[in-house]
Amino acid sequence: MFDHAYGSYMKYAYPADELMPLSCRGRVVWPLDTPLWGCWVGLCLTPLVFVGTWQVLNKLEEFEEAVKMAVKDVRLDNDIVVSVFETNIRVLGGLLGAHVMADLLRGQGERMQWYRDELLHMAKELGHRLLPAFNTSSGLPYPRVNLRYGVLNPLSRTGTESDTCTACAGTMILEFAALSRLSGDTVFEEHARKALDVLWDKRQRGSDLVGTVINIHNGDWVRRDSGVGAGIDSYYEYLMKAYILLGDNVYLERFNAHYSAIMKYISQPPLLLNVHMHNPTVSVRGWMDSLLAFFPGLQVLRGDLKPAIETHEMLYQVTQEHKFLPEAFTTEFKVHWGQHLLRPEFAESTYFLYKATGDPYYLKVGQSIVEKLNTHTRVPCGFAAMQDVRTGTHEDRMDSFFLAEMFKYLYLLFSEKSQLPFDIDDYIFTTEAHLLPMSLSSTQPPCQDNRMESPTAEDLFTYSCPSTQTLFPNNPSFARTIRDGYKYLTGVGRVGIELPLHDSGMESVEFFRSMGISLAKLHDVDAAGPKGTYTVKLIAEVNQATEEEEVVPLVVQLISPPFLGRTVLMAGPAKFGMDLTKQEHGVKGSIVKSAPYSACGPIENAEELRGNIAVALRGDCMFASKARRLQEAGAIGVIFIDHREGSSSEETPLFQMVGDGGSVSDITIPLVFLFSREGAVLSAALEEHRNVDVLLLPRDRQLGRGAPLGVNIKIRLSGGGELLSGEAKDATFQLLLEPGEEEEEDGEVKSPSSQCHLSDLPPHTGKQASRAGSQSTACSSHTDSQSSP
Repeated sequence: MFDHAYGSYMKYAYPADELMPLSCRGRVVWPLDTPLWGCWVGLCLTPLVFVGTWQVLNKLEEFEEAVKMAVKDVRLDNDIVVSVFETNIRVLGGLLGAHVMADLLRGQGERMQWYRDELLHMAKELGHRLLPAFNTSSGLPYPRVNLRYGVLNPLSRTGTESDTCTACAGTMILEFAALSRLSGDTVFEEHARKALDVLWDKRQRGSDLVGTVINIHNGDWVRRDSGVGAGIDSYYEYLMKAYILLGDNVYLERFNAHYSAIMKYISQPPLLLNVHMHNPTVSVRGWMDSLLAFFPGLQVLRGDLKPAIETHEMLYQVTQEHKFLPEAFTTEFKVHWGQHLLRPEFAESTYFLYKATGDPYYLKVGQSIVEKLNTHTRVPCGFAAMQDVRTGTHEDRMDSFFLAEMFKYLYLLFSEKSQLPFDIDDYIFTTEAHLLPMSLSSTQPPCQDNRMESPTAEDLFTYSCPSTQTLFPNNPSFARTIRDGYKYLTGVGRVGIELPLHDSGMESVEFFRSMGISLAKLHDVDAAGPKGTYTVKLIAEVNQATEEEEVVPLVVQLISPPFLGRTVLMAGPAKFGMDLTKQEHGVKGSIVKSAPYSACGPIENAEELRGNIAVALRGDCMFASKARRLQEAGAIGVIFIDHREGSSSEETPLFQMVGDGGSVSDITIPLVFLFSREGAVLSAALEEHRNVDVLLLPRDRQLGRGAPLGVNIKIRLSGGGELLSGEAKDATFQLLLEPGEEEEEDGEVKSPSSQCHLSDLPPHTGKQASRAGSQSTACSSHTDSQSSP
């Protein structure tokens, strides 16, 4: 998988910073208007970020070539504005990690004998180019810096920012301290440590929590919501890892204080919620973001395995439900933001939990990650991010962290220590999975200014990392007993049922069918069970009316030519939206298929839907969610079509669509449901005729019910006056007769009026007969008159 991704990058993108896997070309510029982000433009970012991955994969020749390529091609004096945070963790971390590995190989005497610390020199140059960002009154860095002109220079195009995120300011210490200790220049570690001091000083003293965004000049909190996900995540990670890497107790003491607050206020196993830092008993939102998936791995380092297992299992259940972790999901495990950027944090925590517990369950979780990546994201030119996990649509991006982290954690998960070219336990992972040696703690004493204001209560792991071999010796069931309580969090249960199969096994299948249970093959379950075992997925929908309720049948009646009311499709109602039984004439409109067809993601053809009736496929998300999106897009009604192939109103009782459990009073458009076969008729009509008008109304009010549907035809001579007062203006055709053979000498028409049934119109004449200004019609007179228009 790594070879496919890397080969695609080198073939289609190098020396651009990242690969666009759908269009098979390189991405050079990131949008500058992205908050707390920047552009890379010509840094050759990707080789720097994943050059260390070759070492982990034991591909030493490729590693050496990648180092040569980076030394030859990368230039750091570009006139570009970059994110301080991203440049630190990706580029500086990549340079340092690659230097450490190159130095290791050089010391072994077989490879890299030409290497003269070029990567370290580049890292030091980059570090100096980032230092101007720390020139603030508080010591918190600017979020962006110009690599050539720094900050506040007239040419720098930066320096006007006033805010930065907590993680952006607090995720510098590993790379900057490593740079200081490898180069001997203390200035980098001092600046990173000062930024951490400010964040610690600005914490909320009552709760020991920090906010998400802080003012870099006065240290005031701009956003006071506190969690462990986006905006804060790696701040906590770097406090813990700074102690491991540098041996400085102050970092662990601060982490322990924060961790106690997290477990008291934010952790509600298996959930990790966001709270207000000044009032931490108040939850500030009902959703979680995918970046918090790193936290179980950090809890493993802390030695707190039980909540790590609980939260990880919750995340795994979400991936089982949606294939991947959505960028954000609700506390009910529904999609909040459907995007998935191939983030590696869940794989990271899976790796740490497997190494901590030895439970093969986590190998199966890793296998699931691999299979989903190959099945749903692998494309000819690499791996493509998911634009929406609900629809399966792709996004034209493959971020560098996918190469740097995902494959590294997955490879380490499935490999043994003896298969690696170095001892992995001698290194600590940065947040971008670059490896830094823990021997750095002995190369230089800790900064003298680091002081803890007040000691926190000590426990078993206050000053040491856990030894799981000591804590849980030969106890493979430890993790399972914790996981068992979280198997069905997402509402989807998978139950293994042992059936007494005989011959073909149909006896048991028919037995279940007699109970109203259908067995269907699932694509994402483990089929390697014992013989005679079915794995079934039971899904219950509240879709039947109670005995007191009556399901009022509705219809979708096609009224435009050539159908003209003769095609009527039985439809089911909804318990929400417009009540069609109270609409005297129903709702009329042209039908337009929604894009995406499931309507579970952003509506792409809103302009086309506006003022028309949308057609959407059932499945992937709730009826109410679809209806809201389509209503917001301007649709005046929605026809849902069943996704179960072959379903029909003749064989299946009608049901009422229900809401999503919340308020649905905001949905005001009419909603009807067609089974698959009826929906196929509607889809075929739309495909053949493009412009199809329909009526949505109760079955007992359909046009033409009980009596032929007729239309009056008024005939007047050319040049005649307007309609007489009181004459009907609706459902009336006016036919103009030019003087000619059909007109009597006295000017009177032999057949002044006639009536025909719409059902008698030949199909091919319908559009012609209904055109305004038409001078002829194929509707023949139902009178004895010999004249016809």
